Amino acid sequence: MESSDLGGRQQGPIWHRKPCPAARRGVIVNIIHSVKGYHSKTIRFLNVAFDSSGDSLLAGDHQGNIYVFDLNGNRFNLVQRTMQACTALAFNLRRKTEFLVALADYSIKCFDIETKELVSWMRGHDSSVSSISVHGSGRYAITTSTDTAQLWDLDTFQRKRKLNVRQSVGIQKVFFLPLSNTILSCFKDNSVFAWEFDTLRCKYQLPTAVEGSVLLYKVFAVTRDGRIFVAGGKSNHLHLWCLESKQLIRIIQMPAKVRAVRHLEFLPDSFDGGSNQVLGVLSQDNIMRFINIKTCKLLFDIGSHEEGISTAAISPNGRYIASVMENGSLNLYSVQALTQEGNKLPPPMFKAVEDSSKYTSEANKLTMRVTSGRSEWPWKSKGSKIQTRLLALQVNTSLENKENELPGGLNKKRLRALLKGFGEYPAKYRTLSALAHWSAIFAETPYIPLLAFPFVKLFQNNQLICFEVVATVVVNFCQHWFEYFPNPPVNILSMLENVLAHHDKELLQHLITYSVTSQVYAWPLLETLFSEVLTREEWLKVFDNIFSNHPSYFLMIVVAYIICSRAPLLHCNQTADFEYFFHHRNNLDINVVIKEAYHLMEATPPDIHPQHMLDDFIPLTKGQYPVFNKYPKFIVDYQTQEWERIRQDEIEYLRERQLAHELEAKAQEWKAEDEAWYRKQELLREAEEQKRKMLLEEEEKLVERRQRLAAVKRELKVKELQFLDASRRRFLKYQQDQRQMELKRLDDEIARKVSMREQETAATVQDVEVRQMELESQRQLFEQHLIKDQEAVTQEMKEEVDACRRKVDLEDHLVQRLMEIDREEKQKAQIVAEENLAKAEQKCIDTDWRLQVLHKLRRDDQDREKRYEEIAKLLHDNRVKEAELLKAMREAEEKKWEEVTQKKAQLEEEQKAAAAADEYRKWFLEDKMNDALELAEKLQSEDGYFERLRDLKARRTERGVELQQVPRSGNVCLNDLSASESSSHMSLDRRREELACQERELMAEVRRLRQKLTSRARTQTRHPPTRFPATKWTP
Repeated sequence: MESSDLGGRQQGPIWHRKPCPAARRGVIVNIIHSVKGYHSKTIRFLNVAFDSSGDSLLAGDHQGNIYVFDLNGNRFNLVQRTMQACTALAFNLRRKTEFLVALADYSIKCFDIETKELVSWMRGHDSSVSSISVHGSGRYAITTSTDTAQLWDLDTFQRKRKLNVRQSVGIQKVFFLPLSNTILSCFKDNSVFAWEFDTLRCKYQLPTAVEGSVLLYKVFAVTRDGRIFVAGGKSNHLHLWCLESKQLIRIIQMPAKVRAVRHLEFLPDSFDGGSNQVLGVLSQDNIMRFINIKTCKLLFDIGSHEEGISTAAISPNGRYIASVMENGSLNLYSVQALTQEGNKLPPPMFKAVEDSSKYTSEANKLTMRVTSGRSEWPWKSKGSKIQTRLLALQVNTSLENKENELPGGLNKKRLRALLKGFGEYPAKYRTLSALAHWSAIFAETPYIPLLAFPFVKLFQNNQLICFEVVATVVVNFCQHWFEYFPNPPVNILSMLENVLAHHDKELLQHLITYSVTSQVYAWPLLETLFSEVLTREEWLKVFDNIFSNHPSYFLMIVVAYIICSRAPLLHCNQTADFEYFFHHRNNLDINVVIKEAYHLMEATPPDIHPQHMLDDFIPLTKGQYPVFNKYPKFIVDYQTQEWERIRQDEIEYLRERQLAHELEAKAQEWKAEDEAWYRKQELLREAEEQKRKMLLEEEEKLVERRQRLAAVKRELKVKELQFLDASRRRFLKYQQDQRQMELKRLDDEIARKVSMREQETAATVQDVEVRQMELESQRQLFEQHLIKDQEAVTQEMKEEVDACRRKVDLEDHLVQRLMEIDREEKQKAQIVAEENLAKAEQKCIDTDWRLQVLHKLRRDDQDREKRYEEIAKLLHDNRVKEAELLKAMREAEEKKWEEVTQKKAQLEEEQKAAAAADEYRKWFLEDKMNDALELAEKLQSEDGYFERLRDLKARRTERGVELQQVPRSGNVCLNDLSASESSSHMSLDRRREELACQERELMAEVRRLRQKLTSRARTQTRHPPTRFPATKWTP
């Protein structure tokens, strides 16, 4: 693994030789930023972000240094120094060279990578910005903090919308969904809302999680196609939501080592069509694990306990992973090297064992565990009731909440509507209303809201001061503005044009060439008081100078702004470009503009200088406000009359429109009634037609029935006639037979009477036989009924016996099943108990071992503390003794120096006496020497004499040298000389030698003391005394 230190370099190569990611767990390079000096330290990286191509990396550290790493070109570049820590980073997807950075002062800045210049500065948050989400088109961005989320237009860098929530409900994250115009907002109460981007209307809300799976959402991730939404928090569970069906489709259980999730991000794949399957999960142990959300297999992980990961980002092309480590360095990983088979980790050793009764809940039906083997597919989830929740989205863009927007012109009709509806003007219109009451022209001037806007923002809590400041500005700095009303102040614009023509003719000629008048390049700055082109701080700085100078300085500021912007203006050749330039903020140093304005005040000739045409500053009068009538009153009165006429016409028009609406409503009502009547008539006609058809069908059926009845009657009539004919014939035959029978009756009457009794007897017998047969048939029928009843009872008994037998078999089967289930439950319980017992024993052993180690460490700490206290006490005693020794040595040294001083004084006195004796002895020796020389002249012939003479000369020479070394005294008394001169001289020499010896001993002792102190000081420098901390170790 190659390590690259940025150091103090602003650009250079990232790595010096081709990296080998497979050498050490896929790490391409480790990047650190160290500062060398007296105190060397490492500057920590805080955030990273990739661009849309995935080949450029943006990184920021806690000192505000922003670096861009070109991974293809192997180059890094320091693009900005913000001097404060960054909290979030993001690339501008539309303009590739721009990026957004959220800073610790709650602001967001946009910088250009190539020019390294500030593009825009966006403010509005009251807390730290935690995330920046850029729309796929690159035109909009959402910044999120704990209390609000704001939508920005990246073309104008102005805030469009602001999401407000209740104080008790905080925001976790708000971001754009990929490939859609939907904004997803996640709150701290686990509610997730989807908003339509164009209308900011709530599209839907995800339902609450099912029972048994509730976790506090902290981090979120969405696939590239925007279909799957993943949420995690302080748990080892991950919730997978389908945003199309708005249902919780799966719960993934991470390994037991994971107790909380800190970051989630999908790993893109070029061949999955945006439906990403690999999810990166950064947990509390600073290890990022990558899992497959379908198979729930652990693919690989990065980071370790020794080299933990703080945060990470994945490139959109899926080739790189950039992670900020816990030690502040930046690691760059190769996904290709990590996904190789050789770098895969072994399967996890821990598996969760849970009670089977818990799996009856709906949440556990969705749960899947992350393993290395085969995974179970989840059960289908049941729909749950969605609890709705209202959010206060700030759609009405009020003036206080939109710092970067200006209100439209003063609309009198709208003011009257607001006054009629609410009873009072809104806060932003009260100053305008006061100005309109002060002078009638301000009610008709369209640019008064633009002029008053910065002061309304500045004095938004005191309307009176705001009105008086605006009135003072109008009276002093807007002189002669309203003389050409309703047109712009042509006289003032002419002054500006004359000053510009004098100081920069080339620029004025360029403006004239493209038909750009002063109403385009000067009037927008005047009517808005620079509020459109300056920030708050710049505007305050400019007006500090304007209020401190003559009113003409305001006009000079306008000319200075135009002159300082000559470079971009000379490149403009379209009228729309000029209009855009003077209505939007530009990259211009305001200090240069102020200096240029002062230069123009001094260098402008008197004949065109506005100072001679404008009055000096005049404050407002006390007691009452001055009368402002410096405007064409007839035009204002005419406009007032026209407004009143238009108002009356509008009232009449509204009345007529109301009447027309009422007539139209009545006409619509009549039309509806007619349509209802016609529809009713149509229904009646259709019903009548249907009834007619039914009657025709019934008539046809009736005719058919009548025909059938006639045929039947005809047949009956024929049959009746046939029957009558047969009856008549039978009657005739009967008459004949009757006659014959009458004839025979008389013959057979006796025989008949005889046979009558026989017949009656036979009939009686037959009746008895018939009765007996009836009784027999009844008996047989009764026996049949009995047999049938017996068979039914037998069949019922058989069915009851079969049912009882099946019931007994079922009960036996259930008993066997219950016994098997009980046996399985007992086996499972025994296994669980054995595993729990083993875990408890292992935990007990681990706890005892940890307690023993802690006790041992505590005893070692106590012994070490005692030794440290003894060492500190000994060192303290040594320092006390050394201090006493030094004090004694200093006292001895002072005493020795006092003795030396005394002895030196005594030596000087004795030296004076010795000098006197030496002088006398010199004189005496010279006298004797002269006598000896005289004698030598007499004894020139004797050799021994000459030898003694040489000795005497030599001794004389030595004495002369000694006498020259001894200082001579001023006066010599001859009465002090005595005969014992030689003895006194010898005693004086001995005294001198003794003093010299004592002095040498004293200096030697002082030298030994100094050497001892020097060696001790060196020893203390090499081994400084141990300093104990202020706090003590406690067991």
